[in-house]
Amino acid sequence: MNSRPPATPTDWSGAPMQRRIAKRYRAERRFRLLGLAAVGLSAAFLAMLIGVMLLRGVGGFTETRIALPLDLAGTKIAGLEQAVDAAADRAYPRLGGAALLSDGAWLRVRDAVKADPGLLTRPATLDVPAASAIDLAFKGKGTPSAEAAVAALGDRLSRAPNMTFLTGADSTDPTRVGIWGALKGSLLTIIATIAIAFPVGLLAALYLEEYAPKNRWTDLIEVSINNLAAVPSIIFGLLGLAVFLGTFGLTRSASIVGALTLALMTMPVIVITARNAIKAVSPSIRDAALSVGASPVQVVFHHVLPLAMPGILTGTIIGTARALGETAPLLLIGMRAFIAAPPTKLSDPATVLPVQAFLWSDEVNRGFVEKTSAAIVVLLALLLALNGLAIYLRNRFETRR
Repeated sequence: MNSRPPATPTDWSGAPMQRRIAKRYRAERRFRLLGLAAVGLSAAFLAMLIGVMLLRGVGGFTETRIALPLDLAGTKIAGLEQAVDAAADRAYPRLGGAALLSDGAWLRVRDAVKADPGLLTRPATLDVPAASAIDLAFKGKGTPSAEAAVAALGDRLSRAPNMTFLTGADSTDPTRVGIWGALKGSLLTIIATIAIAFPVGLLAALYLEEYAPKNRWTDLIEVSINNLAAVPSIIFGLLGLAVFLGTFGLTRSASIVGALTLALMTMPVIVITARNAIKAVSPSIRDAALSVGASPVQVVFHHVLPLAMPGILTGTIIGTARALGETAPLLLIGMRAFIAAPPTKLSDPATVLPVQAFLWSDEVNRGFVEKTSAAIVVLLALLLALNGLAIYLRNRFETRR
């Protein structure tokens, strides 16, 4: 006989039950508030980071110019630099003369003469870049003596977009530095990194997930890949230094060396994300394709891979964006050289945006401070563009699916 007493219906209207329900609701509200606070805190830190970089770096995209009266009659192009300095000495003898001008001021005059040769036959007034001290003082960051010179110059000073920063390369003068050399080096390096790491990592993931037998060797390979994904990036820099420079003798500080080093660092991340995306495809897709006569290769490339591609591309681009921001491994392979001209091919000496910002931050001249922040702004914009590309590709492939 069953001696268990009969079940009694739950009294949902009783006071103890109502207290328990109210307690659960309060706990749920606290959890939601904690989640909202975490999101708000993350957004606040992100906004603070972007805001500080923009406030400190926006000056790097502008330059201060001085109105310089010129009379270049009879001047040859070869003597243009001396003529510009002499004109500054005549126009502003008590304020420092030629010391008020940037080292590249005569280059701006040369470009103006090339555009209008008539400047060599008539007097004219041109706006030329000011020296770094005057530029900082005009932006409210200079020394007292420079601020006094700015006050004396008055409306002869003006601010204009700094196109040299967007089109030039590195320089010893902060008024002449440009980001294009480092940006082009970053683009060459990251494109070569993707071209190397993505196909190798994707094929390795396909083999391990779809074809490799399950034994101790594949288990060892999987553990090794997971461990490589957690290795500090500087170790890959040491590996690149020993293998690509020491053994193969590739060109130091070349984009191809940086790409090979970053590909080694990025490849384990691509393999792991690709395997997870492939594993997430339902087994029924494979079974249905095999049941209608598809070969194993057709199952993988016609059905599994298209369905897994959104996750694969997202992981690949996020891993690539992480590689784009790396500095330590590239410093070890020599990509911290002074590059005065943008690279034109993968074997040319080059630097990248994070390294360029690091080098400028180590300069003594205060004019490089805002250039460092401006370079970081460009790097953040590039990273945001890559993450936006990841979202676009994921949505595009999911729509196709």
